[in-house]
Amino acid sequence: MKCILFCENPYAFGILIPISKELQKRGHSYIWYISEHLISEFPLKDESYTTQISDLKAFVPDAIFVPGNEVPHFLRGVKTQVFHGLAGEKKGHFRIRHYFDLYLTPGPFFTKKFKELSLRYKNFEVQETGWSKLDVYSTDIDLYKHDKSMLLEKHQAENIILYAPTFSPSLTSAPSLIKEIEILAEDKNKLILLKFHDLMDSTIVNKYIKLANTVTNIVFIGDRNIIKYLLISDLMISDTSSVVYEFLLLNKPVVTLNARSPQLAWHNILKQDDLVESVNTNLKSDPLANKRAEIIAKYHPYTDGESSKRMVEATEQYILKNGVPEKRNLSIFRKYKINKKYR
Repeated sequence: MKCILFCENPYAFGILIPISKELQKRGHSYIWYISEHLISEFPLKDESYTTQISDLKAFVPDAIFVPGNEVPHFLRGVKTQVFHGLAGEKKGHFRIRHYFDLYLTPGPFFTKKFKELSLRYKNFEVQETGWSKLDVYSTDIDLYKHDKSMLLEKHQAENIILYAPTFSPSLTSAPSLIKEIEILAEDKNKLILLKFHDLMDSTIVNKYIKLANTVTNIVFIGDRNIIKYLLISDLMISDTSSVVYEFLLLNKPVVTLNARSPQLAWHNILKQDDLVESVNTNLKSDPLANKRAEIIAKYHPYTDGESSKRMVEATEQYILKNGVPEKRNLSIFRKYKINKKYR
């Protein structure tokens, strides 16, 4: 099987690298498609990659793994949606754009909805596999224990709190919480790590960088890979962000401000003034542990670290059953949109 790993945003690397390792194990060949603006950030330059759609055509792929919303319809191969987050309440998560042949879902909550949609549209299949990005929760769970100990010792702190808000202007808590984060940091037993999305407004980011430069137990994280910081943190502060679910799956408490979610299994505050009290309560007693367990079962019940394996196997099985699609049938509007973007 010849595969394309389709990257248009930095978050795609953490999702597709585990799939690339599984492809290697199974003897499949692959090429990375990297948007030109990402080349400096691509961590695997010793592997085969391109920025040109013409190279992808020449590769004659059997499958394309995509953690985004769009993929060129005219490329050969099973166009496989592997998702870039777990926030089902976000606008567009269940929108069918008709670019994909196969949806690989992370858990029952998503599987049920996409199977209902597949019955409606009848032009794609759905298979539940778990999410490749979270394979590291099994393989790397203890990898950063020493780093955590060193950080706590350096800052003479007892707990690590991760603040990771969404970038979306209508959903982000970042403008509202800067003062509350500063107040929270008055407790020197707490080390606060700031990890912002690549698309966060730079004006907001710079305000938090300035804060981190003046408060010793606030640390701004420039590393693009959030996994390490999810693993070492004891509690997360966020809002309507898919990273909330990634953290919940580690079975640790979360506090959000004005989260828009029907699946609340964490403490959602409606006023920023309540942040400090909520953080302290959740660190001390973790009152929503049972609800969190329910969400884990619905969103991503897989703890074996083999979601990437299931994803590749599901794609292989699709080809055995249906053959390799030469193209997708789309509306004139969507064809025009894709042709304009990728040709």
